[in-house]
Amino acid sequence: MRALIVYAHPRDGSFNEAIRDIILQRLQGYGVEIRMRDLYDEAFNPVMDKLQLENYQDHLQNKAGLEEYVKDLLWCDMLIFVYPTWWYGLPAILKGWIDRVFLPGIAFHMPSGHGKNISPGLKHITRLAIFTTCGASWWLTQFVGSPGKRTILRGVGLLCARHCKTVYLAHYLMDSSTEESRSAHLKKVARKLDSLVK
Repeated sequence: MRALIVYAHPRDGSFNEAIRDIILQRLQGYGVEIRMRDLYDEAFNPVMDKLQLENYQDHLQNKAGLEEYVKDLLWCDMLIFVYPTWWYGLPAILKGWIDRVFLPGIAFHMPSGHGKNISPGLKHITRLAIFTTCGASWWLTQFVGSPGKRTILRGVGLLCARHCKTVYLAHYLMDSSTEESRSAHLKKVARKLDSLVK
């Protein structure tokens, strides 16, 4: 197995970092090949500029400046996102990574005719996971519609293998969390990761 971890948290020593480290440790224990993208550490530019938008559907030019990220996406068969949920959704840097890297001809194929929809391009990805933290409670997140979860598990998920295995795990009420709740959550992360790999 080949896992790509996309990590998006700006602060060293965050709880998201602890989650990421548990995931890395478990994957290494299973002998999984790993690549990790730390979007803040790499200072990834999430803004799609005018030129990229103009070249968006040009398969020869739309990867310019994004070649390594595209290679990662085509290389992996397991895609794992680790990020804090902000305003019920993805951090801007992560949403921008999806906007810019999930390109036509790579992540999906443009409609073949009038009235047609896009078709998936990531059928080699058979496992998809989200590990996140939320300041809000579970019920409030559900009331708002959990847009971050839906963007990845539904939106990205539709581009992956037909029976792609998915995992979603969030630590809710993060702002009022305790050492005990965080410790218990890390154990859940390990169990969920095990279920994803097996």
